[in-house]
Amino acid sequence: MNVLYDKDYYKLALGQLHNAKRLIDNIAADYLRLLKYGDSLYRCKQLKRAALGRMVKVLKRQDSNLQYLEEVRQHMGRLPNINPNGRTLLVCGYPNVGKSSFMNTVTRAQSDVQAYAFTTQSLLVGHTDYKMRPFQVIDTPGILDHPLEDRNVIEMQSITAMAHLKSAVLFFIDISEQCNYTISQQVALFYSIADLFRKKPLVIVLNKIDVRRVEDLTVEEHDLVFGITQIFPEAVILPMSAVSEEGVSEVKKTACEMLLAMRTEMLLKGSKRDELINRMHVAFPKPRDDVERPVWMPAAYINPSTGDFAPGKVARAKLAEWAEQQHLYHEMDPDYVGMDWRKYYELENDDWKYDVIPEFYNGENIADWMDPQLAEKLEALEAEEAELLRQLALLPAEPADRLTPVEELKLARIRAKKAQLISRHRDSKLKNFGVKPLQHRIGSSAEFTDHLESLGLDPSQAVEHLRERSQSRARGRKREREEMEIDVAETKARRSMSRSAAARDDGFKDDTERKRAKKLEKKAYERINRTGRTGPGDNSIPNIMPKHLFSGKRGIGSTDRR
Repeated sequence: MNVLYDKDYYKLALGQLHNAKRLIDNIAADYLRLLKYGDSLYRCKQLKRAALGRMVKVLKRQDSNLQYLEEVRQHMGRLPNINPNGRTLLVCGYPNVGKSSFMNTVTRAQSDVQAYAFTTQSLLVGHTDYKMRPFQVIDTPGILDHPLEDRNVIEMQSITAMAHLKSAVLFFIDISEQCNYTISQQVALFYSIADLFRKKPLVIVLNKIDVRRVEDLTVEEHDLVFGITQIFPEAVILPMSAVSEEGVSEVKKTACEMLLAMRTEMLLKGSKRDELINRMHVAFPKPRDDVERPVWMPAAYINPSTGDFAPGKVARAKLAEWAEQQHLYHEMDPDYVGMDWRKYYELENDDWKYDVIPEFYNGENIADWMDPQLAEKLEALEAEEAELLRQLALLPAEPADRLTPVEELKLARIRAKKAQLISRHRDSKLKNFGVKPLQHRIGSSAEFTDHLESLGLDPSQAVEHLRERSQSRARGRKREREEMEIDVAETKARRSMSRSAAARDDGFKDDTERKRAKKLEKKAYERINRTGRTGPGDNSIPNIMPKHLFSGKRGIGSTDRR
């Protein structure tokens, strides 16, 4: 992780996110305290919107950190799953020396093999088996011979893997020099990273012997290659060809054996050595006499003429008996495959062994408690029920019950009471109007005259006054209507002129586009109008200081916070 992403930047990004989380928690706590003083649902909604706005603003400042962490997460998800405690073979060397070809040969991996350098740019993992044990083979990118501080990210992955993984190292040398590097350069690379191979099984693989054999090496090249064993006496030098697969199995076998020996030695040197030894014991029985005891087989299964296995008459009878028992048991339980264990049941009565329900309670089979005529009784009961349903369907429909005179009287009272309540409710609603509706006034002038005469008053002056007032009101309405028509005509003219001017300047192609824009604008404001106004669901709190927040026992100390 330190090689690929720079651990310092990663920790800084995580620290910035931690601070943002702390700020968001503080904002949430502040607005939760403010929500307690909200006197309506609208006020609480606005507080919530303000809190979310501040939280989003804090998160927008972390945009670069979040993008960096997301790239790191995606890259880490594509990295191979390497088990650091597993049995590992690590393949390393110059580019184009045959590392990926060897990995494709001994494992089920499909690593890309090309004729140019640095085809492999990251660690690739394959898996193989040896002596019924799983091994993981790690193909590393190629390494060049230059100082450590000049190596790039691709090379540092190989260096880090060799430094930190407990594995057997396979260092590849291309003796054909088709990788564009001489044998002396490859040996120099080995010596430059030799400190990473200390206390690890080491195999020097001389690859591409199908192009150039080891016997064809010059004296200088031979001394360079085999001189490695003077510094690393435990190293093993093996020739191999990944193309013809000559020597591949020998290289794999040697590397796996050396790794297993090293792991066993580490276990024996560890703190659990005595515990492991105490758990292992190999027994070698000693003969108590000189009598030979060959393998015994029943005579029924031996052919007297040849001495080989051949079932005789008795054996065939036993096999037939077993087959018959299997057939009998398979009829009772088709899903069962195996031995007939019911034959060995120890019951008081042997007839119980092959019962359909072999369940026992207090020495008795529960199948004996079942009524043998249960199915017949059930069929008779179902037939009786069907007959009753058929007779019920044939009965004529009963007429609806009529109300008795007492019930009709009660119904009339209920309806009268209901009409009275409705009338009272309508009268209460009329109190909110300054002028009563027409149906609640005295209709004509004749009715008004009769009403005044019944009160003992002279209606002539009142009727004349109402008549003059209605005529003047009619003349005034006519004059207003004429003036209004003139104003409407002028307004329409001005609107048409302004609309035509606006149509030229608002950027719309025609009236259809303009109407569509108005419709979209109205639709956009629908949600704001619907959620932004207060309604009957908004609870108002007339008391600004609720009792449950500002009463109760107070502790010792200052009360300024209240």
